[in-house]
Amino acid sequence: MALASWRCCSWLILLCAYTWGHPKPVDLKTEDVRNCSTSPQYLPMTAVNTTAQLTALREQMSTRNLSAYIIPDTDAHMNEYIGEHDKRRAWITGFTGSAGTAVVTMGKAGLWTDSRYWTQAEREMDCNWELHKEVGTFPIVNWLLTNISAGGRIGFDPSLFSIGSWESYNKSLQDSGRELVSITANLVDLVWGSERPPVPSEPIYILQEAFTGSTWQEKVSSIRSQMQKHHKAPTAVLLSALDETAWLFNLRSSDIPYNPFFYSYTLLTDSSIRLFVNKSRFNSETLHYLNSNCTGSMCVQLEDYSQVRDSVQTYATGAVRIWIGTSYTMYGLYKVIPKEKLVADTYSPVMVTKAVKNNKEQALLRASHVRDAVPMIRYLVWLEKNVPKGTVDEFSGAELLDKFRGEEKFSSGPSFQTISASGLNAALAHYSPTKEHHRKLSSDEMYLVDSGGQYWDGTTDITRTVHWGTPSAFQKEAYTRVLIGNIDLSRLVFPAATSGLAMEAFARRALWDVGLNYGHGTGHGIGNFLSVHEWPVGFQSSSITMGKGMFTSIEPGYYHDREFGIRLEDVAVVVEAKTKYPGTYLTFDVVSLVPYDRNLIDISLLSPEQLQYLNHYYQTIREKVGPELQQRQLLEEFEWLQKQTEPLSSRAPCTTSLASVLAVSTLAILNWNV
Repeated sequence: MALASWRCCSWLILLCAYTWGHPKPVDLKTEDVRNCSTSPQYLPMTAVNTTAQLTALREQMSTRNLSAYIIPDTDAHMNEYIGEHDKRRAWITGFTGSAGTAVVTMGKAGLWTDSRYWTQAEREMDCNWELHKEVGTFPIVNWLLTNISAGGRIGFDPSLFSIGSWESYNKSLQDSGRELVSITANLVDLVWGSERPPVPSEPIYILQEAFTGSTWQEKVSSIRSQMQKHHKAPTAVLLSALDETAWLFNLRSSDIPYNPFFYSYTLLTDSSIRLFVNKSRFNSETLHYLNSNCTGSMCVQLEDYSQVRDSVQTYATGAVRIWIGTSYTMYGLYKVIPKEKLVADTYSPVMVTKAVKNNKEQALLRASHVRDAVPMIRYLVWLEKNVPKGTVDEFSGAELLDKFRGEEKFSSGPSFQTISASGLNAALAHYSPTKEHHRKLSSDEMYLVDSGGQYWDGTTDITRTVHWGTPSAFQKEAYTRVLIGNIDLSRLVFPAATSGLAMEAFARRALWDVGLNYGHGTGHGIGNFLSVHEWPVGFQSSSITMGKGMFTSIEPGYYHDREFGIRLEDVAVVVEAKTKYPGTYLTFDVVSLVPYDRNLIDISLLSPEQLQYLNHYYQTIREKVGPELQQRQLLEEFEWLQKQTEPLSSRAPCTTSLASVLAVSTLAILNWNV
């Protein structure tokens, strides 16, 4: 799910979270369907009247002498998906897309979003709002400078601004005569009032020991050991990302769509453990789990979620040093820590430690992918039979796949909203169908399905593209070159501690050979019943170097505007490579186990090595997934699998391309400089 990325500073996460896992499509529509300048009374039926919200918000702004107020699209933890009670920007604007920043002045209101959402924003917003088809800090600041006089005060909620985002706004407004003002009380929340959806209250539960790689006590001891070895000798680690706390304590819940997280912070010191959370959500079993037979520094102190800022500020008055990961710590917490008491890295030690799975965690993730292959194969077999009947659409297909996954052992729902896209919709790589807006599947068109599941033992993410009719020669070539990119990166042998960015070209070179490319990232980390997009593993500039035990997706693609889209995504684990000469070298072992579409493979484009790799992969699928299908008496699916994984035979020789030579040279040069 290459939804999306890279950033040189942390504020870009807010934009990149939408393009890291899944690529960003191109929407060429530029005409505003609202006709606000000429006929504002003729609005789309889907437009939301926001006059009352804006009037109330401006009253709040006036009482604080604010000229403008910035409303971002994130929550206090920079989650990729946010809960209903955190959808402030959607409530104030009417626009429900996942990416976009709103700014309100006393006379105007503007929304900035990217091309994925232009048409949606036009249909959902009324004429109180200006739609700006740009993203980033600078277009917003330029608009503010134009619409606010010198001496104006621009308000923002510091708990919703990343450190990088605050730095970007603050720097851009310096010497402008306008002041950026931190307002702790969120003004949209005050206006929203009792209509605001409640904070989740479902129980926070223990992830059973069978599904965890280490006890929480072992994890705490490991992080404290890293604190002691750090050259700046931090006395505490502050955790703001929800998956950090969930991983550290082996606890889960359902506060965030598609992610088994709960709202929390952790302040882990050298002598105490403070977990900031709604204590009422813990039953006696969970309380006992955290504090049974504990002594001193291993006892977990539960503190109210809302008290984290005051507690950190109080702790920071002592002779301490607080270690943070700047990528997920919001400005509201960052600013209460004196600079001389701050130990700042891009990622916290928990984020980096979590990225490397131990042997048990690796086995759990592998097992989840074996089971996850079953619903995918069931779905592909079902499609093959039913699409020719003309009875399947994108939405009903996505629902059926989710249903199949839900029937699997240890299932806990999908890991993201299923992308089910036929024909030209697949060229919009972030596209997902709705009950109201979807397209029929046809044997004459390519179909792309990108989906994943949450299981107690792992998180999955896989993409396959298929065609049930007669694909064009160009479609087969494009598909095969995407497949070659997937294979070449998957079978790559590379020195330990190589950056993902250094090897990413291998996924693109077959496309580059003929002047094709894709405009999104090549892969992202993935967790053990955590996030489907798990930092900091991947192939972006900000990702950490690859190490044994890391899991990443590998997902090249190609998108032909208004016609079709192709993406082939697998999850792989980094393992030791066997080389002719001694040395520490690594490679990938693919754990996704679903065949590619034989109907779209042009075998003549494959080298002998690529063909050998593909046939070995198919044999692995037979050995691991075949018994699962037989055990469940899924005999039709088993026969389909046997047919789809028959060995492929070569029909043409292969020549080494200039792009291949350049890619190898680039990798070598980059590694010389590591």
